[in-house]
Amino acid sequence: MNYAAIKNCDIANGPGVRVSLFVSGCTHRCPGCFNEVAWDFDYGQPFTEEIMNSIVEMLRPSYIRGLTLLGGEPFEPQNQRGLLPFLEKVKKQFPHKNIWCYTGFTYEEVLADERLSQILPYIDTLVEGPFILELRNTDLPFRGSSNQRIINLR
Repeated sequence: MNYAAIKNCDIANGPGVRVSLFVSGCTHRCPGCFNEVAWDFDYGQPFTEEIMNSIVEMLRPSYIRGLTLLGGEPFEPQNQRGLLPFLEKVKKQFPHKNIWCYTGFTYEEVLADERLSQILPYIDTLVEGPFILELRNTDLPFRGSSNQRIINLR
């Protein structure tokens, strides 16, 4: 798995101050996507053990509320293979911090497909649904179009 970017002290992608990991690779290809460059699975840098440990250190301060996964598409099966051991580690070390995840899949699609649901047990809040340019609404907190839902899973 590759990642496109890591943002420390991010306040745009979930409540509070967060660490955000933008994975590479997305097959949705939503028109008007804000991160088109991350559609390519080969974009960015390899998501190595060293990078995982670096993110864990970024999560350590008490003012960091949690981790946010974006993309690209975290729920792409090949991205889940890379994310699963990382999320296990994060939850073990920081059980009090929450994990938000953005996906272009709907919650129902994730639940119905075993290949898509591997990382779901580690997600506290899911921002789901494809970005639809015609439904774009910049007044909505933490999402880009009115069809997208914020689902609290815990």
